[in-house]
Amino acid sequence: MESMESLIPVINKLQDVFNTVGADAIQLPQIVILGSQSSGKSSVIESLVGRSILPRGVGIVTRRPLILQLIYTPRDDRVHRSAERGTIDPDEWIEFLHTKGKVYTDWDEVRKEIEKETDRVAGSNKGICPDPISLKFFSTSVLSLTMVDLPGLTKVAVGEQPEDIENQIKDLILKFIQNPNSIILAVSPANMDMATSESLKIARDIDPDGRRTLAVITKLDLMDAGTDAIDILCGRVIPVKLGIIGVINRSQQDIIDKKDIKEATKDEASFLQRKYPTLATRNGTPYLAKTLNRLLMHHIRDCLPELKTRVNVMASQFQTLLNSYGQEVVEKNTTLLQIITKFASSYVATLDGTARNIETSELCGGARICYIFHETFGRTLDSIHPLTGLTSMDILTAIRNSNGPRPALFVPEVSFELLVKRQIRRLEEPSLRCVELAHEEMQRIIQHCGNEVQQEMLRFPKLHEKIIDVVTNLLRSRLSPTNTMVENIVAIELAYINTRHPDFYKDMANIGSMLKSPDLETERMNQGRSKPIERGRDGRSRPHSVHFPQQNGEADSDKENQAVPARGQVARTGNRSGQDTVITASTWLSNILPAPREEGVARDNSPSPQHRAVTQVTEGDSQVANIISPIKPVNLLPAIPVQQGRRLNEREQRDCEVIERLIKSYFYLVRKMIQDSVPKSIMHFMVNFVKDNLQSELVSSLYKADQIENLLCESEHIGQRRKEAAEMLGALQKASQIISEIRETHVW
Repeated sequence: MESMESLIPVINKLQDVFNTVGADAIQLPQIVILGSQSSGKSSVIESLVGRSILPRGVGIVTRRPLILQLIYTPRDDRVHRSAERGTIDPDEWIEFLHTKGKVYTDWDEVRKEIEKETDRVAGSNKGICPDPISLKFFSTSVLSLTMVDLPGLTKVAVGEQPEDIENQIKDLILKFIQNPNSIILAVSPANMDMATSESLKIARDIDPDGRRTLAVITKLDLMDAGTDAIDILCGRVIPVKLGIIGVINRSQQDIIDKKDIKEATKDEASFLQRKYPTLATRNGTPYLAKTLNRLLMHHIRDCLPELKTRVNVMASQFQTLLNSYGQEVVEKNTTLLQIITKFASSYVATLDGTARNIETSELCGGARICYIFHETFGRTLDSIHPLTGLTSMDILTAIRNSNGPRPALFVPEVSFELLVKRQIRRLEEPSLRCVELAHEEMQRIIQHCGNEVQQEMLRFPKLHEKIIDVVTNLLRSRLSPTNTMVENIVAIELAYINTRHPDFYKDMANIGSMLKSPDLETERMNQGRSKPIERGRDGRSRPHSVHFPQQNGEADSDKENQAVPARGQVARTGNRSGQDTVITASTWLSNILPAPREEGVARDNSPSPQHRAVTQVTEGDSQVANIISPIKPVNLLPAIPVQQGRRLNEREQRDCEVIERLIKSYFYLVRKMIQDSVPKSIMHFMVNFVKDNLQSELVSSLYKADQIENLLCESEHIGQRRKEAAEMLGALQKASQIISEIRETHVW
């Protein structure tokens, strides 16, 4: 039991340590006294102390939590009686935590000091305050206890009390009794129905199992005549697991008459022996003191291992926190260079992905730039179709406009260039947007370049602002040349359409087969069998089409004399020469096409264009139903209509398909090059440039003798936090030392 007794002083020491720094994080074992206003809470405490040390009166008197440590100090005690000011001889004395070691032996002076300290913080208008008053009572005749006296529960605001006084008091009580290491001492008067006890109700809400609730019944001598508290004290009305103890306090008249507490204790014992003889040994103030001492010791024993772990963990946390605030600046020049170097290294490490603390919740730094290049930018380019915004009629119109007044023999090169440039220009906007996104991400890295650097930034707010300005200006200066380079990449592709590009030239192998469609050849052969062969003026048959010679690049003139009539237009032909028509024009399309194989098939049996026109009319083709005989005068042509929805004839369809395939092939080629070149340009002109020049730019802009003092001006709240963290760390280290002094035998 002697070893168990040593646990309560240990908790008292811890209480002193943490009350000094005002810390609530460590929940120490203590007895919390809870009850309604004027239910006798302060009287119970005074009975346990044996001295009248608390302010008394009508209404709310206790307006601040009072942490009262009862410390047993025998005459031969050298721990508490020895002090720098000399040995303390009195049997009993009191010390307040806020008076720094001043000894009080006059109990009236103690009451006045409590009232004065209460009014100083809580005011004199009956208001309450959650800040506790701590005092120690040293005596040769007390059992070691730690108790907390709380304001009494009330329902109605009195005098100048705020309207929500009930909620304020309840919140204050909950703050203390929610501590799982506390013992709840629920005080209720005997002359009041237990079922209406507010203190027991709150205790049951917080401690439903009743493992740490002890009930105290006061005013047993004030019960109505003919009634007793036997059922209540035996737990038959409301059972309480730790027990129910009845006590008798001094009445208000006794207090006025200054009746000694020792005499009151004797009167209590005689009353219990007379009124409740079978329960006298298990009730009364002495039994309550022993019970509380025993409960508190066992409770401390159970809580101590967890308490020790909690103190060590918090000490480690506050050590880390204190380190994050850094030491006070002594050599400012060196400190500034260190911060600049640390920031630049952290920025580059975040870009390169070599930072020590890798982000796991989101992509950041270089990973986001990579995502922009290959996901955002790449998918955007892939979503752009080569023929978006181009219809067959648009292509056909471009072909016609490129020919001017001349009828088309071949697909003109100009139309392909105009159309493909129009599509390539659509790649410029997403390319510039990619530059913008990369710039935004590099700006964002400033806020995500390491916790250590961020802590330094918070420590020196002016330096933080300057660093952001320098990096922002550096990035902004690189935005213009990067945009210019990307614009030039697109402009370079527009400047010269290289139809001899190896990849583009390979894709042209299929174009020749389009120009000689098997269906068209079959149709010509069938028409040739049923129609007479047209003869030239020299009596020889006129060839309808010409094959591709490999060297001189002649093109097929299959549709040479067939007009491209719109609805309502007249097909026109001119006089033909009587000789064979052999085309030797060296065109751009024949140059890029692979040479076709020689064909031995004679095409003399092709029908004449005039005959084909008549045949188409007779067959009822709706697209050319209004064609007028070629021999009609030209001046009968109607006005040329603007038509969009008609069906294209074979040659128009073929020409459009040729242009579409060429545009697709070349567009894919250019898109591939831009998709590769734009990220490289951004990396060279922006990302790598900033990585290589960031530190030198910061040093040249910030390392100036007249600015160092201002830049390293520490923010006030950082200095205050460092001070608080240092005090808390010191308290935790001291608490850990106090706990470690307890031998294992003490705990068990």
